[in-house]
Amino acid sequence: MIMMFGITGTPGTGKSSVAGALREQGFCILHLSETTGIYVVGKDPARDTLVIDEDRWAAEFVPFDGVVEGHLAHLLPCDRITVLRCRPDILATRLRERGYGDEKVRENALAEALDVVLVETLEKFSPEQVYELDTTDMSIRECRDRVSGFFKGEIPPQSGFLDWSSYIGMIE
Repeated sequence: MIMMFGITGTPGTGKSSVAGALREQGFCILHLSETTGIYVVGKDPARDTLVIDEDRWAAEFVPFDGVVEGHLAHLLPCDRITVLRCRPDILATRLRERGYGDEKVRENALAEALDVVLVETLEKFSPEQVYELDTTDMSIRECRDRVSGFFKGEIPPQSGFLDWSSYIGMIE
């Protein structure tokens, strides 16, 4: 039986790092950015991003026995999914360190403050399938252990406990 687990979240929340740590524990990992190439339909220069036909990509995605990682993982039929979160001011710092432009930093920090990925995830999955994890002050190892525990059924689901709406006015 195929069991597909997902790790999603705003860019900069730790998805790739946590997936790498899970790989070291023996989980099979698929980075979703490696699967979208043929679904690129254009570029959005204003947002400095590629435009992907997400509906077609999700419809044609072949289920994977392991962990799918990427900011679009919540669009796939995962058995359990973790939404990684990070306080918007810390997220903005991480993205600037990656070389993101001011507008892209602002867009992602605002999306995090507004719970965009969490809301999209909860629209598709039942709360029993979702584990929201605040990575702000946690090590990769701590995050890995919690995500692994959730995927194995050792840690119960949780979501909707973070409120970063107070950061909305502070995002530049």
